[in-house]
Amino acid sequence: MISRLCIIGVGLIGGSLALALKRAGAVDSVIGCGRQRANLELARSRNVIDEFTTDPGEAVRDADVVVMAAPLGAAEPLFRAIRGNLAPQAIVTDVGSAKRCVVEDAKRVFGAIPANFVPGHPIAGTEQSGVEAAFESLFDDHRVILTPLEETDARATQTVRLMWEAAGAEVLLLDLDHHDQVLAATSHLPHMLAYTLVDTLGRMEQHTEIFRYAAGGFRDFTRIASSDPTMWHDICLANKDALLNALQQFSADLAVVSDAIRNSDSAVLKDVFSRAKDLRDAHVSGSK
Repeated sequence: MISRLCIIGVGLIGGSLALALKRAGAVDSVIGCGRQRANLELARSRNVIDEFTTDPGEAVRDADVVVMAAPLGAAEPLFRAIRGNLAPQAIVTDVGSAKRCVVEDAKRVFGAIPANFVPGHPIAGTEQSGVEAAFESLFDDHRVILTPLEETDARATQTVRLMWEAAGAEVLLLDLDHHDQVLAATSHLPHMLAYTLVDTLGRMEQHTEIFRYAAGGFRDFTRIASSDPTMWHDICLANKDALLNALQQFSADLAVVSDAIRNSDSAVLKDVFSRAKDLRDAHVSGSK
């Protein structure tokens, strides 16, 4: 049971976590923090949070657990804002889609990795954003990855694990850099492809007809291009090395397909398409 939970960034992820923990009876009170008072008032009116402040330093006072759910670019200034205001045993965790950058931000601010800091990343979400999109079952049967370091206290990791399990998630532990490499390929790269495809089509002369006659496959593939641009801007820059590696590999493979189409090489096309279908059917269909 968490006595007092502080969520900095009460949007889809932070708001859904608060609702999930309230559903499970795993938290006594939730204080929300963010830059926009109107959003915080909306969160309180929906019983996502119980109280709020726009001052991060004030928000974390007396909190048992602090969840940083703001965009990655805000991590360092938030660490600076809460430094010196945390209770001695307060546990801090985050939900960022890239982990190395958050750890480096913490090092710069605190001088070393705080023992009670547990980097984390819920593999859940929708293309919607804001507290109005939050719902209590978002994490049900989804995975949360924790990337504790050597400096991380085992009890802090266990507390964060139990928090996410109470929210309905399956919790996995992963090496920090391995997480960033895997997520660059499985999450960050697909978002870059979706954003770029929609932008490319939108700049074509006949773009009105293109979007008018787009079928379900186009909507499915590009759904994630409706995600929060600020969040994905931050992710691109925060995990740029791993993302660039994934983009370079994809570009090389796309060039192979382009050459096959140019040369009417049906064997290459059938091989790529068949291999892709088999891989997706084996590893993706029905996965969490």
